[in-house]
Amino acid sequence: MIGFGRKQAWLAVRSDDPTAVIGALGLLDLGVVGWRDGLDLAHLTDDRVAVTPPIAGARDGTWVLVVGRRLLTTVDAPEVVALSVALGTEVQYFATHRVGEIHRWGRAVDGVLVRDFGFLGESGEVIRWRGDPDDAERAVGLPLDLPPRGVDVDILLGEGDVMRLAAAWSVDPTSLEGKPASGPLHIAAA
Repeated sequence: MIGFGRKQAWLAVRSDDPTAVIGALGLLDLGVVGWRDGLDLAHLTDDRVAVTPPIAGARDGTWVLVVGRRLLTTVDAPEVVALSVALGTEVQYFATHRVGEIHRWGRAVDGVLVRDFGFLGESGEVIRWRGDPDDAERAVGLPLDLPPRGVDVDILLGEGDVMRLAAAWSVDPTSLEGKPASGPLHIAAA
């Protein structure tokens, strides 16, 4: 496997069936692709995503990751919830892009939005805050509550914090480098 995650967006779906994930997303499976080629294509195009085989991860879960630049702008809390409903499982969303210092994550479990968070580091602005932060989020530096408008709070988040949270919730995709894959990487089209 090859790691990814920086300047990228991805979904983590608690599943052992990449085909079901592709179908629930309404994507066309274009077939198997090498990891480097697939991740490059997903990163450089707006209509392709790479879909991993099942990966063992946090909380004794098996996770299918869907990665692509397309997800930076097309996935939001309602889509995460809808996918969670369609698959009857937990779905997470992560995005990080250091150019604007945007860092986002969300989580739905069995069709219920548990968390939706977004931070624009360029301005220090929290742009999304739904649900309460859990212990893993507190460990990366979030306060218990969103401070009222006009109240200054120092939230400092970076790409590494997003990866640490992904590791606690599901899989840190930067940690995949060199590990054996349980199956092939698929490329899918919107």
